Amino acid sequence: MALSQPGPRQPEEPAAHRRQQLQESLPEGPAEPHSPPQESPPQESPPAGPALPRSPPQESLPEGPAEPRSPPQESLPAGPAEPRSAPQESPPPSPSEPRSPHEESPPPSPSEPRSPPQESPPQDSPPAGPAELGPSAAAGLGRQLRVVLTPLPAAAWPQKRLRRARSPTRKRLCREPESGPGAAPGSPPGPSSAARGQDGMRDVDSDGSDGGDAAPDGYSHLSAYERKRLKNITENAKFFAALKLHESAARLNQLTTKRQSQVTKRAKPKKAEDEPARRRSMRLLREPPLDVPLLETFARPEAEEYPQVPGGPLPMVPEYQTESSKWTEALLSTWMRISEVKAEDAERDTPDIKRYQESLSSMVLREENIRKVVKSRVCSMAIHPSESTILVAAGDKLGCVGLWNVSCGTEEGAHTFIPHNFHVSCMHFSPCNPAHLLSLSNDTLRCGDVTRAVFDEIYSSEEGLSCFDFLEENACTALVSRWDGPVAVVDRRTPGVSPELSVDIGFRRTRTVHVHPVNKQYFLAAGSVDVCVFDVRYLRNTKENKPLSSLTGHTKSVASAYFSPVTGSRVVTVCADDRLRVYDTTSLSSTVTLLSSIRHNNNTGRWLTRFRAIWDPKQEHCFLVGSMAQPRQIEVFQDTGKLLHSFYNVDCLGSVCSINVVHPSQSILVGGNSSGRLHVFK
Repeated sequence: MALSQPGPRQPEEPAAHRRQQLQESLPEGPAEPHSPPQESPPQESPPAGPALPRSPPQESLPEGPAEPRSPPQESLPAGPAEPRSAPQESPPPSPSEPRSPHEESPPPSPSEPRSPPQESPPQDSPPAGPAELGPSAAAGLGRQLRVVLTPLPAAAWPQKRLRRARSPTRKRLCREPESGPGAAPGSPPGPSSAARGQDGMRDVDSDGSDGGDAAPDGYSHLSAYERKRLKNITENAKFFAALKLHESAARLNQLTTKRQSQVTKRAKPKKAEDEPARRRSMRLLREPPLDVPLLETFARPEAEEYPQVPGGPLPMVPEYQTESSKWTEALLSTWMRISEVKAEDAERDTPDIKRYQESLSSMVLREENIRKVVKSRVCSMAIHPSESTILVAAGDKLGCVGLWNVSCGTEEGAHTFIPHNFHVSCMHFSPCNPAHLLSLSNDTLRCGDVTRAVFDEIYSSEEGLSCFDFLEENACTALVSRWDGPVAVVDRRTPGVSPELSVDIGFRRTRTVHVHPVNKQYFLAAGSVDVCVFDVRYLRNTKENKPLSSLTGHTKSVASAYFSPVTGSRVVTVCADDRLRVYDTTSLSSTVTLLSSIRHNNNTGRWLTRFRAIWDPKQEHCFLVGSMAQPRQIEVFQDTGKLLHSFYNVDCLGSVCSINVVHPSQSILVGGNSSGRLHVFK
């Protein structure tokens, strides 16, 4: 441990002269040279020049056989100010032993240099002079010279403990420098004895005096580092006060408050009481709540954009036209002309599978055979049986019926009519009179008669209608199914729009009905998971209408079920469990044999019409169905489950054709997609 910091040393002549006098008065014996600790009064040293060393604080212990303790010492970093030695504290000596030279003594004579004054608590005995030092004092002085080399932490200084001590009244106490003949020269005068306690400490909270702290050199009890720190704090406070930050913040706050007060919020306009109702979708317009009138609930502009089709006969006028144009007259005249030519009744032999595959391979799709016929998603299609002209009819989900003369080859060959309010789920040309086109919507069954250019209303119902088929060859009687399960028999020759018979067949939902091609009294109904064959002759207005046969094995809802076109010995079904099933219905017993189950992706979703597998009228054992596979295609299967052919064209066909129809005598296939486009393979 370094006893002093490097720097120039002051002349030590008074100390050496004092040491010589002490050695002469002591008895002979080994003694170590020792300079008693000195306390220099706090002085402000000039900033220039090296700092002067200071002696460490020391504490004298009472004499005795025990080894003396090392005095507290602290070496502080050198700074511009001159460091001072810390004050020392010594306990009061007993009356029997002489006082050590470290205790306070009266000022020496002028001829004799004196050691720096030391601070000690007030004592009752008078201070002893140097002449009273005896052998015990010399021994104590020798021991004190040995303890100088032992360090003591700065936190254990007795002076700091005295400054932090508090009186019993919880007041801070600090030691005051002596003011009197024994005080150090240059030290500031302390308070009077009345302001001190019995132990020589001053109660700084008891009076209003600051103990000399207000003076520049009043921080005598602080170190040089603490005095410099306080000086920096004072200078920084003066600097920030010169910036006037508080005034600027107050001025800025006042400006922002004024700006906010000038901003005025505009009051929200109140809603008018007679505000029209919000616009609703077409589906909601056509299916209003039962307890709210239609005209009071929905806005007038929406009703004008999609006008409701009135009941009764409707003129066969295309959409957005007030009267028939020459192009419409040309289309209707072509339809009438091809309907007068009756097809030959000669029996056609069914081709074998090899020739049938060759005919399928010859059918191709060209760009000129693609046309947008209706505005929305295709839900049903029908093809005219004429062999000279290709006339296709399509119905969409908005109630439109489109007619397209494919053989015309011009843009004017397609026209759209609006005979229904809801989606057209089923369409057929009359088998005995192709001049009649029957179409079924959710609320009505209409017959488009081209000879009179009108759409007649045959059957009307408030319940949702799903499908229909003809019960006789003359197409005078039709079997109509409802979405909620029951079926109805409608006779076109009876006046009015009421059914002849409406019965419950025990289905929760009926999607399709199909009449047997040979035995017209049998019909096939497909519901949620039920596919059954019924006899129309035994239907009664009761819930005990039992089926003749049940086609089991379906685990989800069935989209369609149809008899084979020639003999009716096969039934093909499309189920939501991704299966195509073919049943043998040669004998309509209670149990029907399952011939094949074909894995097929039938998950069309909500934006596509559900697949319907239809039989090819020219081939008893082959049927067609749309596909979700890539590239988009229409697949042809045999009743054994074998895939015979796939219709596709990468350049022209890029969508799913959910609804398909096949010409009864020609190699013509038409597929419709969800955008209203028709694709003709021929």
